[in-house]
Amino acid sequence: MSTGGLQKPSGIAFILIDGLGDVTIPSFGQRTPLQAAHTPILDAVAAAGLNGLLDPVEPGLACGSDTAHLSLFGYEPRTYYRGRGAFESMGAGLHMSEGDIAFKCNFATCDAATGIVVKRRADRQFEREGPVLCAHLDGLQLPSYPEHRDNLPLQRAKPADESEEAEFTAALVNELSDQLCTALQAHPLNEERRRLGKSPANCLLLRGCGSRMKVPGFRERQGMRACVVAPTRIIAGLGMCLGMQSVDAPGATGDYRTRLEAKAEAVAQALVSGSFDFAFLHVKAVDDAGHDRLPWLKMKFIEAVDQMVLHLLVRLSQAEQAAEADQRRFTICLASDHSTPVLRGDHSFEPVPLAIAHASDVIDVLGGPDYVATLPLQPIASPVATPGSASEEAHTANLDSML
Repeated sequence: MSTGGLQKPSGIAFILIDGLGDVTIPSFGQRTPLQAAHTPILDAVAAAGLNGLLDPVEPGLACGSDTAHLSLFGYEPRTYYRGRGAFESMGAGLHMSEGDIAFKCNFATCDAATGIVVKRRADRQFEREGPVLCAHLDGLQLPSYPEHRDNLPLQRAKPADESEEAEFTAALVNELSDQLCTALQAHPLNEERRRLGKSPANCLLLRGCGSRMKVPGFRERQGMRACVVAPTRIIAGLGMCLGMQSVDAPGATGDYRTRLEAKAEAVAQALVSGSFDFAFLHVKAVDDAGHDRLPWLKMKFIEAVDQMVLHLLVRLSQAEQAAEADQRRFTICLASDHSTPVLRGDHSFEPVPLAIAHASDVIDVLGGPDYVATLPLQPIASPVATPGSASEEAHTANLDSML
């Protein structure tokens, strides 16, 4: 890994595979999904550089993606973290000023009689119904807070102690939650979902209350011009809070249907163009498969990520070869933010894999630039598996038997 004192990286590609960590699974021969996956490219990165295990925040902590990413970017979460809501809101394109409070919200299913949240996510595939319900809730009035509307005289702030502020905010948020649920309960879309045997989206969970952080920017702190390729709103918003520029990748999403090769191309272009020194690429689907307790799908998405890294390496290698006289050199970093074991379906405390290597050294392990240049870069098909399919039912049955 030594640069001999002559070369320094022209750019760093940091690839974060969300939820990559796991535990051994009997149906995988007591291997983790990463161990069971066919990953020649990831293996080459590990062989060419430094690798090991990482506790993103601290040993034994089952952290969230937000705090883990802050820590990985070099910001102590205990000092700077102000809640997840601001990241989600800014990532969705909503402006936040200092003092504004935002929530991460998702449609859930609640038993109206008991108040129990039966399903914290009414449906993962909610692209059709979600906008309809959001439009229904837009402009909702709170009877006890009629002053919270437009076209009123500018009010003067009145001094209040912290306890009074807390009571006011809690009462407002509780009434907002009640009114949201009331408005959703009898919506025709939910009547249709009940008729079809689906869970109604009759509740809106207000999670991750947060305000915008006040932090030194990534360039100021780390000395690098940084960008983020992350369709997942929380990660895009976190990057924006740190002054990292968001870069679009056509067709890339934060779910199972993402175009991984588009993410690789966007990161390569950001670094090769010289516009950025640090390009961050986030992959969410591996984490989703862990939450959905789909071991085969998690393994297959890890294999798809392996092909994505090949796309990135080939493009960086071509740039290095074209600029050999300038001694351009790129570095690849592979890591994760937390474990999401399919056995549990939630974040856990296991350390996560880490590998760092120069791109040219990885290319040498794979057979050299001339050989790698002959490899066709095909579109990466997203694996598809659902509970009950032949590819999943044996693994899921095995997991259920262990609970």
